[in-house]
Amino acid sequence: QVQLVESGGGLVQLGGSLTLSCVTSGFTHQYYAMGWFRPAPGKEREGVSCITRGGGSTYYQDSVKGRFTISRDYDKKTLYLQMNNLEPEDTAIYYCAARRTILTAPLTCDSVEYPYWGQGTQVTIST
Repeated sequence: QVQLVESGGGLVQLGGSLTLSCVTSGFTHQYYAMGWFRPAPGKEREGVSCITRGGGSTYYQDSVKGRFTISRDYDKKTLYLQMNNLEPEDTAIYYCAARRTILTAPLTCDSVEYPYWGQGTQVTIST
């Protein structure tokens, strides 16, 4: 069955860096757009960053632009989120998610469009 397993979270100081990983199995990785999400006030989960199945298009929430980088390794079937210059507002549980798309589908980072989810990894920024 579809599985997404996140890792890499932890406690880091203000301004520090972390790299989150999401190892996938049970589906054809290259057929799926993927993203990172976290809870937000008034929403169940908000899109932090997403990437198309081909990797050619990415989306970043305004608050993380210039600080976070999403990438994927098709051989390792793994999604990554490099997080730099971390701020207290970045403290959250980060979830990896996947949705099957056609090759030409536009990128969406709306959580309701993603049916497959991991269990999450906690990121805490200390001040």
